[in-house]
Amino acid sequence: MMPIFDIAIIGGGIMGCGAALRLADGGMRPIILEQGDIGQGASGVNAGTLSMQIKRVKLMPYAIRGHEEWQHMGDAVGFHKTGGYTLAFNDREAELLHDRMSMKKEAGANISFVSPKQLNEFEPHLAGKVIAASYCPDDGYANSSLTGQYYRKKIDENGINFIEGFKVTNIRSTSEGYEIASNGRTVVASRILIACGGWSKHIAAMLGVELPIRARINTVSVTERAPRLISGVIGHATGLLTMKQKENGTILIGGGWQGKGRPEEGRGQVSVDSLVPNLQLAKFVLPALSNIRIVRSWTGFEANVPDFYPLAGALPNRDNAFILGCVRGGFTIGPYISKLMGDYILGKEPEMPLFDPARKMEEGKLI
Repeated sequence: MMPIFDIAIIGGGIMGCGAALRLADGGMRPIILEQGDIGQGASGVNAGTLSMQIKRVKLMPYAIRGHEEWQHMGDAVGFHKTGGYTLAFNDREAELLHDRMSMKKEAGANISFVSPKQLNEFEPHLAGKVIAASYCPDDGYANSSLTGQYYRKKIDENGINFIEGFKVTNIRSTSEGYEIASNGRTVVASRILIACGGWSKHIAAMLGVELPIRARINTVSVTERAPRLISGVIGHATGLLTMKQKENGTILIGGGWQGKGRPEEGRGQVSVDSLVPNLQLAKFVLPALSNIRIVRSWTGFEANVPDFYPLAGALPNRDNAFILGCVRGGFTIGPYISKLMGDYILGKEPEMPLFDPARKMEEGKLI
């Protein structure tokens, strides 16, 4: 069977769709294979936070360029640049805040430190126990629900093929490429790109490649509509809280608190043991939350490897097989790193270096 497509992309989230658009623009004929609906997996349940203050230092250049991509997409993805504050409530947190934000500022983020008095002028509803705070005017958010619609429209406009409800059950390597099967259906392509987040470990194993990927089950909650209480993105020095109030008055609360489940089992489940301290911390930071009801809580899978940097490049020991993803904060950098990945597959020199999947991880394990 001769290959029909130049490349099959497994995963229809931000990274998979972004790479497909870049590859199509470069003359390839891609097809996107998504087990659910385009943009409705991890990319569609994300809290949407676009904060420079919660990104790893070495990823700052990618986050800055990713932020530019989000700003360019604008209203179509519900982009809002609100500015954001990260707070410390004791000396240990203040020291942590200063050290981390100083390094991020040095890496290029537009971050400054503000006094508790200045913070109170801009965010008067926050708890009065803050002893230190940092500020980034570039912080903001996008609407993850609109993001899927945006990429689906772009895919349609560019005539890119995609199949939804295509849960990969087997991948067979042939002399001409790859045969990807799903419940009686088969897609044939010369190349393959794994871009399915928390499901990447399972898919790579079908190619005989073991990756040290772990899946986090992040929890997000949303409140009922409320009067304007916060204007910017609010975070905590420990990284255990993010809050933002959207245009309709609802407040999104996150911070990486973990639910239960595994990607292979489908959607994750909210854990009360994790949810309660998340909401307690949010209420401590914003006391007015005591009088506001939580409407819904949900989870989304976020994949990472031991060093917490992306997997972006060629799979080891497999011809014409690639992987993209597995990074905390991938929502922000997704639109940009997917373009770099597209250039790499097209044989062009990416504008910034990618992240070799065959590198040694922190625990000394070679993929």
